[in-house]
Amino acid sequence: MVETVNIVETVKIDERDCPGGMKLGVITLDAPKSLHALTLDMIRAIDGALVHWAGDDAIACVVLQSSTDKAFCAGGDVRSLRSAVVEQAGVVPNPQALAFFAEEYRLDHRIHTYAKPLLVWGGGIVMGGGLGLMAGASHRVVTEGTRIAMPEITIGLFPDVGGSWFLGRMPGRSGLFLGLTGAPLNAADALFAGLGDYFLRQEERNMVLDALALTQWQASPQANSEQLDRLLRGFSAPASLLPVSEVRANFDAIAALTQAPTLPEVVAAIAAYDGDSAWLRKAAHSLHKGAPSSAALVWAMRVRTRHMSLAQVFQLELIVAVQCCAHADFSEGVRALLIDKDNAPQWQPASLADVGDAYLNGYFTAPWDSHPLRDLH
Repeated sequence: MVETVNIVETVKIDERDCPGGMKLGVITLDAPKSLHALTLDMIRAIDGALVHWAGDDAIACVVLQSSTDKAFCAGGDVRSLRSAVVEQAGVVPNPQALAFFAEEYRLDHRIHTYAKPLLVWGGGIVMGGGLGLMAGASHRVVTEGTRIAMPEITIGLFPDVGGSWFLGRMPGRSGLFLGLTGAPLNAADALFAGLGDYFLRQEERNMVLDALALTQWQASPQANSEQLDRLLRGFSAPASLLPVSEVRANFDAIAALTQAPTLPEVVAAIAAYDGDSAWLRKAAHSLHKGAPSSAALVWAMRVRTRHMSLAQVFQLELIVAVQCCAHADFSEGVRALLIDKDNAPQWQPASLADVGDAYLNGYFTAPWDSHPLRDLH
């Protein structure tokens, strides 16, 4: 039996009965027109369900998915965020931006630290905030249609939602390269980079959910985690169906392009790439067209978060995110990419050479006396 516990307009929250009196919690993002882009209401609905289920001994396992195959989640609703920032220009922190990012990061942190097995079905497009939902889950499925990216450099932001945590834990310096360029990842890339755990066919999603509902779950979260692992491995698609991993194929080239000790040298090396890889050439173009302030933030966050805990990373990201909203590049980037769609942003500063230390340090200045995420640990 499927029991609908609560329905928010764009999030469906269900409980499915399993043998032995246990239940499966299922959260389904259902905003297909926006590719399930996250709004504050959606974030609150997801977080509320996770909090409730964490204290419900009958819930053995949680699934987070979307209602369509095209996308899991295309990120945060940055159009609405930009509107709020424009309407209250000069207000720091912007109240809507602070609420959105603080509650989004709290949700992402909860997923990273959730005590019960949590499966995220990352089929289709997984961008920005969608990756924030997926990256920390205990069991992450990618499919033949998975397309992952953290393209914040194109809109004057930085790879947030824990990006400073998981980019730094990718093989070699691949995380630095991906943060600077926003290069897209496929399923094989996700498995190689540590953003995915299982490769399944998208068409088998409903079969997997049915199998989960027929599982004899235990009282132990650890036993249930192992049971979920075995079930997902049993559905694994043949490795022959995996696309070529661009990150793996170009790993040595990425290492060479990012080996210099300073950001200007790394940016110059990537921009000068003239090899055979179309993927690397496109990545170089994205960096060239991206916001210089974003490139500087990617580099600075990599240095500053190197020895931080997960909670400290989210706390720092919140400061930087609300400061991004107070700077011109965010509004300009969203305008150029998503509103006017002229793809001709006028970045301020216009070049990396113009991003001075004093300017950059402003992004790391907390605009409050008491941190909204001070209780994370």
